[in-house]
Amino acid sequence: MDSFDLFVLARVLHIVAVVLWIGGVGLVTLVLIPSLRAMTAPSQRLALFEQLEGRFAKQAKWLTVITMLSGVYMIEFLNAWSRYSSFEFWWMHLMTFIWLIFSLVLFVFEPLFLHRWFHQQAEKDSEHAFMWLHRMHQVLLSLSLIAIAGAMAGSHGYSFH
Repeated sequence: MDSFDLFVLARVLHIVAVVLWIGGVGLVTLVLIPSLRAMTAPSQRLALFEQLEGRFAKQAKWLTVITMLSGVYMIEFLNAWSRYSSFEFWWMHLMTFIWLIFSLVLFVFEPLFLHRWFHQQAEKDSEHAFMWLHRMHQVLLSLSLIAIAGAMAGSHGYSFH
């Protein structure tokens, strides 16, 4: 496999990983959390959320790693590190920021304190905890979709001036 074939493979892996990762975030944000918020029994709500979201979190960890490795490979292949110093490539900054936020949550914050903190909050006041969770997911999904739209336009030559 030559270097261009590896670049194409990296791009394919990058896009598939982002589709699965952000698609999962979309499912959690637009379907799972609203459905759980509509449940009347808070104890069922928390248990079901932890069961379903926990399975997705494991996948999301792998997908963020694949996204990072393929993204770094593409930047290196294109010698495109200088794009980070130009506002024209704002979508690269946003993609990196979103990746960083999700990676910190998945690999650092959740294992250290976030899982335990959310569990405690949901047991105290389930409505408030799930409302907060939903808002955070809405913000991250919105930013992710903006980054995806910018990346698609930017990688096809469109420049936002």
